[in-house]
Amino acid sequence: MSQISRITQTFADLQASNKMAFMPFVTAGDPDMAATKAMIEELSRRGVNLIEVGFPYSDPIADGPVIQASYTRALDNGLKVADIFLGIEELDTDNLPPLVAMVSFAIVYRIGVEEFTRRARQVGFAGLIVPDLPGDEASEMAEVAKKVGLDLVELVSPTTPPERVERILQSASGFVYCISVAGTTGVRNELPTALNEQLEWLRTKTDLPLAVGFGISQPDQVDVLWGVADGVIVGSAIVRMMEPVSESRQSVDDAISAVGNFAASMVAETGK
Repeated sequence: MSQISRITQTFADLQASNKMAFMPFVTAGDPDMAATKAMIEELSRRGVNLIEVGFPYSDPIADGPVIQASYTRALDNGLKVADIFLGIEELDTDNLPPLVAMVSFAIVYRIGVEEFTRRARQVGFAGLIVPDLPGDEASEMAEVAKKVGLDLVELVSPTTPPERVERILQSASGFVYCISVAGTTGVRNELPTALNEQLEWLRTKTDLPLAVGFGISQPDQVDVLWGVADGVIVGSAIVRMMEPVSESRQSVDDAISAVGNFAASMVAETGK
């Protein structure tokens, strides 16, 4: 019998307690890996359930201007994939929420699918999100990830045709990343009205947890997702809090504290 993954167990525990998962996104290396490690530890202390770690990449995929700017800052500072792996390896990941790497397939392919997945699992990642690998062409990578004990999270957007969604779900594990809007990541004031209908349909197609990302930036947006989603993902709203550090307007400690306070408010909303 295969061992249940940390991501699957996390969602199962939350569902048993009638709670939603809160998953913040952080850009690795913005402004440096020391700050990234400190932020991951702070988010853990604040009670988040999973943490998505973005691997900076030079070409935008679905990243809005805030996250892309953070990627540029990290790359301009000389960040390498090896630096990310080393930094994560220095954390006590067994006692942290599951870490999920958001990484371009171009990076994975350059290193090698087997080597990248092996190293990711070795340093403590629990899952991968590869946004530029078509979900209905991901079966081979899903098998490689499964062999080393990683979940391969797939993305589904509002514009994905139903028949293609069903093919994508065949390779998915851990949870399904449900993109709330057609477009790039970024802060939005409200979520589209059709989102709940999309989530209800997805619920009939998979037993995997459904986590909503793109556009969520404040606790009151969680209310409309109760009963239809299993988790929420927040990226740009958090990454933006690190911008003052790069502009020397705020210390790293103060920025991380601000992120922690925001995370606590989201944890309170998803766990009520």
